Amino acid sequence: MRALSITVVLALISVCKAALPQLRFAWKQIDYTWDSPADRENAIKDGIFDQKNNFPVGLARWKNKVFVTVPRWKSGVASSLNYVDLDGPSDQLLKPYPSFKDNLVPDSAKAPPSNSSVISVFRVHVDPCDRLWVMDTGFADISGAGNLIVEPSIIIFDLNTDQLLHRYFLKPEDMKEDSFFANIVVDVDKNTCDNAFAYLSDLGGYGVVVYSLKQDASWRVSHHYFFFEPLFGSYNVAGIKFHWTDGVFSVALSEPRENGYRTAFFHAMSSTKEFCVSTELLRNYTKLDKSEAFHDFKLLGDRGENTQSSASYFDEKTKVLFYTQVNRDGVACWNSNKPYTPENNPIVITDPKLFEFTNDIKVDNESNLWMLSDKMPRFIYSNLDLNDINFRIFSISTTEAIVGTTCQ
Repeated sequence: MRALSITVVLALISVCKAALPQLRFAWKQIDYTWDSPADRENAIKDGIFDQKNNFPVGLARWKNKVFVTVPRWKSGVASSLNYVDLDGPSDQLLKPYPSFKDNLVPDSAKAPPSNSSVISVFRVHVDPCDRLWVMDTGFADISGAGNLIVEPSIIIFDLNTDQLLHRYFLKPEDMKEDSFFANIVVDVDKNTCDNAFAYLSDLGGYGVVVYSLKQDASWRVSHHYFFFEPLFGSYNVAGIKFHWTDGVFSVALSEPRENGYRTAFFHAMSSTKEFCVSTELLRNYTKLDKSEAFHDFKLLGDRGENTQSSASYFDEKTKVLFYTQVNRDGVACWNSNKPYTPENNPIVITDPKLFEFTNDIKVDNESNLWMLSDKMPRFIYSNLDLNDINFRIFSISTTEAIVGTTCQ
């Protein structure tokens, strides 16, 4: 009984100490920097732009740019890959990246207009070599008619020149019938930029695809731990109840270990458990005995009830893993030097009015935690109040975020 009381007290302390991040951007609806009012009106008339269907879900920061992704979840998304100026107004228009021409693709298109065309993006990753890695699903009007304009691909841009560096299309053997790639994380050192590996989470096909930039090749990794848990596929966010079967959603990378490899932390979205595996296994998976490699995947522990999470990110400065809490209106953390238990996984940022559905988080190279909160369940299953603020981006230093919690 005393142990239970201590656990409750720790939980209350964690909530009371919840950090207050800075609100950086907020929008009621999303709009873009059109070349002219006439272009905007024509896009609306032609069905290329339906403002209420433009819904941001992902972010990343590089210098003065904060990237914001708007996947083609519904019809009429004008631009999927965008950015805003870090020092600009909080409700500024989104600037298509690398250009409007590369993003303005009709939902009914049969092929991308060019090799640099961006179709539909959920997540992006900025690496230490000043490159933007984009996971393009290739799907338009995902929740509607559904049109696969082009096969899923990795697009890499040089952030210093805004030029396309490379585009890699996934192979048929990388995918399953229900594959859906929403997330990407990149394993690279700034001194060996050519030797980069990207890990792509297949939430629908329950696997991870590894891509080697040096080899320009990809391979699929399979494991039971990539599947969702049947008992944790039910959600209740802002009174909206729904059921998702999303498997492995996020892969987060530790600092390099003594052998040069990192620990990859991962979890299914519809799950409360966290797992890990060495990137040495992921990088060399095609050469391994699969039955032996199976046992190298490890269970870290369970976060507890209602702790389903979408995105996660590891901060090398504090050695803390941050992850979203979609059923608990905020962000939680875990110090990698401590046991993985519910009491060591406190929620550190929470406010149901501001963090209704925390969709994505990132840590930039200055160890600032960036968070994007939106109202995805309402967008999918109900209707947004277009007179209310529906999308917010916050930031806070990682050290400040964990003050007074078990993650410190």
